[in-house]
This record gives sequence, C-alpha cells and structure tokens, in this order.
Amino acid sequence: MIMEIFKNSSIIFVGIFLLICSALSLTHAEYHQHQFVIQATPVKRLCKTHNSITVNGMFPGPTLEVKNGDTLEVKVINKAKYNVTIHWHGVRQMRTAWADGPEFVTQCPIRPGESYTYRFTIQGQEGTLWWHAHSSWLRATVYGALIIKPRDGESYPFPKPKRENTILLGEWWDANPIDVVREATRTGAAPNISDAYTINGQPGDLYKCSSKDTVIVPTDSGETNLLRVINAALNQPLFFKVANHKFTVVGADASYLKPFTTSVIMLGPGQTTDVLITADQPPARYYMAARAYQSAQNAPFDNTTTTAILEYKSAPCPACKKGLAPKPVMPTLPAYNDTNTVTAFSQSFRSPRKVEVPTEIDESLFFTIGLGLNNCPKNFHKSRCQGPNGTRFTASMNNVSFVLPQNFSLLQAHHQGIPGVFTTDFPANPPVKFDYTGNVSRSLFQPVAGTKLYKLKYGSSVQIVLQDTSIVTPENHPIHLHGYDFYIIAEGFGNFNPKKDTSKFNLVDPPLRNTVAVPVNGWAVIRFVADNPGVWIMHCHLDVHIGWGLAMAFLVENGVGELQSLQAPPADLPIC
Repeated sequence: MIMEIFKNSSIIFVGIFLLICSALSLTHAEYHQHQFVIQATPVKRLCKTHNSITVNGMFPGPTLEVKNGDTLEVKVINKAKYNVTIHWHGVRQMRTAWADGPEFVTQCPIRPGESYTYRFTIQGQEGTLWWHAHSSWLRATVYGALIIKPRDGESYPFPKPKRENTILLGEWWDANPIDVVREATRTGAAPNISDAYTINGQPGDLYKCSSKDTVIVPTDSGETNLLRVINAALNQPLFFKVANHKFTVVGADASYLKPFTTSVIMLGPGQTTDVLITADQPPARYYMAARAYQSAQNAPFDNTTTTAILEYKSAPCPACKKGLAPKPVMPTLPAYNDTNTVTAFSQSFRSPRKVEVPTEIDESLFFTIGLGLNNCPKNFHKSRCQGPNGTRFTASMNNVSFVLPQNFSLLQAHHQGIPGVFTTDFPANPPVKFDYTGNVSRSLFQPVAGTKLYKLKYGSSVQIVLQDTSIVTPENHPIHLHGYDFYIIAEGFGNFNPKKDTSKFNLVDPPLRNTVAVPVNGWAVIRFVADNPGVWIMHCHLDVHIGWGLAMAFLVENGVGELQSLQAPPADLPIC
C-alpha cells in the first residue's frame, strides 16, 4: 500500500516536473551573439566593380533571425575608412536607447579601427524588421533583414506558409554613395539619382550585365508562401508587384494586420510588409518587380525597374537546359505618380482586433514637414549654391532645420547633464500658421537651424499631426520614430482641420507602425504613449532629407524606479 502511494506520488511528481519543463521550454528565450565586420568589399553591378562598404563582405548583409523575447548581442568592428553606426529599425529598445544606433543621437560613431557591442531584447514584437547603417549614406549598402518569429509553442495568426522569402528592395549608385552625398552637400543641390533598384542586392533582367544574377524565388503549384518585403532604398518609395498573382497582407513593421487582398503594395523607405502569396497560376515564370512611386513634381528620379523571378518548379521548360528559359510574365505596375493606388492601399490597414488607443491626450502636437531653400551665404562661391535660383536645399519640421551635435551624442549630453549641446524648446506647433498645402510665401522657405528637442514626461499620451507642406514641392514623406511604435489613426489630403477631420479618427482598430507615409500634400495623425525613456529621433526616412534637416528628437524623461528608467551606458560606448 505504502509502495503504491509512493509510486503514484512519484508519477504525479514526474508529471508536474515535465509540465514545468515544458512550460519553461515554451518561454525559453535565447541569447544570440553575432559579429559584424564593416569593411570595403569589391561588388560588381551594372558591369562595374565598386569597393562597397559591407557587413562581413556580404551585400546585402546577413539576415538575423530571432524569436519574440530573445536577446541580441552584435559586436560591430569597423574596418572601413568611414565612421559607422548600426540602427535596429523598429526595435522598441525598451530602456536600451544606447543600442538604438543613430549617429550623434544615442551614440557617437564607431571610428575606423574601433568597435562597439549592441545589446538589446526583442519584447512583444513579431514579424519583419531590418537593420541598417545610420551614418551618412552608408546604408546604401550596409543593411539586412531582422526576422522575429513567434515564441516557441506559439504560431502565426494566419495559416503556416510552406516557405518564407525575404525581399529586400534596395537602391544602387554606379558610384560611391558617400561621394554622391558629399558632392551634394558641397554644391547645395539635390544629389544625383540612383542608377538602379535591386531585389536582394541584384538589379535583375532589365539592366545591363545583370541577368545572370537575377534572384529566383522558387515555388510549387498550390503552395502559399510568405514574402517579407522591406524597402531598404535610400530615397525612394516603391511599388512592388508579382505578375498575375495577388497578395494577402498580414503584417507590417513587425505588427500583425487584419488580412486584406491587393495586387500591389507600396512601401516608403524604412517600411516592411508581410504578404502571403499563393501559387495558383499556370506553372511558369513570373516577374516580381519594383519601381518608383514619385510624388514630388518636377523632381528628377530613378525611373528604372528592378525584377526577380517567381519560378514554379513544375514549369515545363525543355529549353531551360540549353540556357534558353522563356521570358517571365511582366506585371503592369502603377504609374509613377499613382497616389490614388497608394491611398487605397494605406486605407486598407487595420489592426487584427480592437486595440488600446490613447484617448486622454496629454501632448497634442502639430508638426509641419517639408523642404526649404536657404539663401546663398555671402562668403560662399556661387558653385556652392546650385539649388533653385542660386540657393541651397534644406528641410525642416515646424520651421526648425535639425542640426546634429558633433562633440557629444544627444543621449550622452542628457544623461550626463552636459550643457550647451541641445535645447528643449522645439515648438509644439508651427511658429507661423499658413496655408500649408497652398501657395506658400517665399519668406517661409528659409527655416532656422537648431538642435531643439521636445521634452515628454514618462507615461504621457502623445498625439502628433504630421502636415506636409508645398514649400518647394509637396511630397510623400516616410516619417520614422525611433524607440516607438505608434497608431496611425487618420490620414487625409489638404490642410488638417481639427473641426472636421477628427471625425475620421479610427480609435478602434488602427494599424501599429514605426514609419508612416505622410500623404503628398496631406497629413497623418499618430498616437503613442511615451513609455520608453531616452532621446529618440523622428525623421524623414528619405536620407537626402535627413541630411537637409527634416528631423527632430523627443527627450522622454525617466519614470519612477529602475523599470521606468534608462539603463546605464555600456562601458564600450564610443566617445566622440
């Protein structure tokens, strides 16, 4: 009898032990260690070899795959001749702002010959993000995907795809991108446009010397696969389409969406979109293609088309053995200026269920965003003022053209109380009210340069109206906020009107994003809770505009106690 009781209790104990083990394995978070060596590597594209800056000699750089809850440690060793930093685009970086990466914002750059280790944990995010250099124009070639899978034992909120493919859309210059931006900085003119777009680093069949390396994406008939599409282009929003196939959009910026069907997607630089694609067409080869969405009028742009090939493995192809594969089917892409398609697409975005949108707003902000023209300084030769009518291009938010410090990072200055690096008087509203999308007086074309931050109390609820202007030209601006996701509660055209437009607010199931494509000649309204202490830059993700000053930064104060406070800086934080 005693033996029986002992035996039964042993079985129960073993059962409980196994349950605990299984529960622990379900929540088991991993610690991933990587090394990124930034180095010059010969890369041949468009018939010509360039010494491009890469990570570990790879272009694009390595894909990092983690699970929700995992921690990443990436040691970046700079063996290139330029300063560098790496930004983990869209990662919340809760209390780890030192690992965010924008140069002179959260850290000084990693100098040639130096190194820095980024450490951060992925918390509550699943889907597709990416990483890229955040120093000058290095991200033209220094970028890669960051894939976040569900935790062990959890699954996607959509049918499990047969395979997953990452589609990195990029932009290629047949020149050194750093030389391109330096020349533009010298002349004050717009930089030279790119020579090609790329898919996973390859331009594709429509460019010279490129077709033998065109990316092939294999599929079997009847399969449903997941495409993780990332716009890593430097300066261009892009349309993306696969001939004769439809997409079911299921996620964006590492947040799930209420699924919807479309034949084309548009991504601003910085944005990611997860789509399911079913191989339901006759077995053949189909082009997947990307080309520009160009909303700025009369501005030069790269009007070429990059392609990869969706290839049915069962497609009969006797000629393929002789290297004579049939030409793939080409999709019809939207017109370059097809804003209607962009609007219909962006208005389809919804969260999968009702979400907690902040309703009691503590900080109601209104930011104009747009370009400008600085008059030629008296001591400049006219060769340095090659913008329109002898000016120099600039850009601003609320008439402040953002200037990065050079001797300290903003976060370091804030943390150590170093005076004179920045001020906290960024305006909550435009200093001058005007007809933002109408004919704007030339007197408003020249912004004030400054390093102005806006202070937010920990836990405050924030609403920002982002208003495009027609200064120089209206344009669709992809605005990215570091350290946060936000709800996009409304978008529209013309000037935002608080009396009429608040009725358009979606406070039930708006999408959660980290980058919002503010409509050309229009506006977008975003909301978030300031629950992550640190200094967080908000900027246009067209890199040409960042250099001109289309940015500002929030200083989010610490809350109460350790869990609401910025962690101490790492010992190897680079010094300026």
